[in-house]
Amino acid sequence: MTKEKMKNVINAEVSEEMKKSYLDYAMSVIVSRALPAIEDGMKPVQRRILYVMNKMGLKPNVQTRKSATVVGDVMGKYHPHGDSAIYDAMVRMAQDFSLRYPLVFGQGNFGSVDGDPPAAMRYTEAKMMAITSELLQDIDKETVKFVDNYDGSTKEPELLPGKLPTLMLNGATGIAVGMATN
Repeated sequence: MTKEKMKNVINAEVSEEMKKSYLDYAMSVIVSRALPAIEDGMKPVQRRILYVMNKMGLKPNVQTRKSATVVGDVMGKYHPHGDSAIYDAMVRMAQDFSLRYPLVFGQGNFGSVDGDPPAAMRYTEAKMMAITSELLQDIDKETVKFVDNYDGSTKEPELLPGKLPTLMLNGATGIAVGMATN
């Protein structure tokens, strides 16, 4: 190796580097995916679903749209972690046995309290519930900070400007690296 390249070599203890890397990874998962923000009570995937539904105009007073359309838009623009995670989150927000106040109105088979699975997203339809409008009111009036999406092609809200204490109304569950909440 040349002396120039040797200047860029960093000596590191393997065990310390593994500890630091694991902690960095764990914090990244906790913050970006697994646990809800206390300010709006939403996990990022839930926030993104509701934001997309709002942008699509899926208000409580309009006709439902195919769930696959919502999931595809969320995955393509904001949440590149696979369609099943997005659909599962959307289904849960539509189940009155999972949330005290459902945030999504689901048309079709969205599962049952007995553990029956929901129908595939191509067979179900959805729109926002009336309560969800309260969580998104004034989002277009610079009430919350917008950040770049995963590839920098568009912006998404860091939090929802909700007037309701969603975390207190519906609770939250989440499992992260070395951490969980229920």
